[in-house]
Amino acid sequence: MTDEFNEEMDIEKVKALNVEIKEDTKKFLTFLSDGLTFAVDAGYVSEIITNYTITVLPHVPSFIKGIINLRGQIIPIIDIRERMHKPMLENTESSCIIVLDINSVSIGIFVDTVSHVVDVYESNISPMPPNSSQELVKGMMSLSKEMVILFLDCELLIQESM
Repeated sequence: MTDEFNEEMDIEKVKALNVEIKEDTKKFLTFLSDGLTFAVDAGYVSEIITNYTITVLPHVPSFIKGIINLRGQIIPIIDIRERMHKPMLENTESSCIIVLDINSVSIGIFVDTVSHVVDVYESNISPMPPNSSQELVKGMMSLSKEMVILFLDCELLIQESM
């Protein structure tokens, strides 16, 4: 009976640890841009749009593709590739707009494709190297030898785009 009791105690400890682990994780939406995997805090994501018409605006920076009218709300669209000084990509079937709501400001980012939502321990996110040219990336995390996630600084994106 003692062994059973100890086993039950161990199970309770594991359950308690799982609760703590869930509290330390944060959800991120991952997407691809120019062959790199990026992530945005899922709390900022209001929706993902695949069928859209972008109205081009004159006299705006080249990384601003234009605006969309989303149920009466005008949302500027940023081409994340061009904003990070990468070659532009024409619309494909997998191209989409991720609409972000950051501090009550809505903005759309045009991306190659959306991947999935991942749970990440914030302690596993490493800061970018000081001499990195990825100015909108606030951190990175290696998932495997082949895959690194770059975490987009959404608040900086809003500040620099408005």
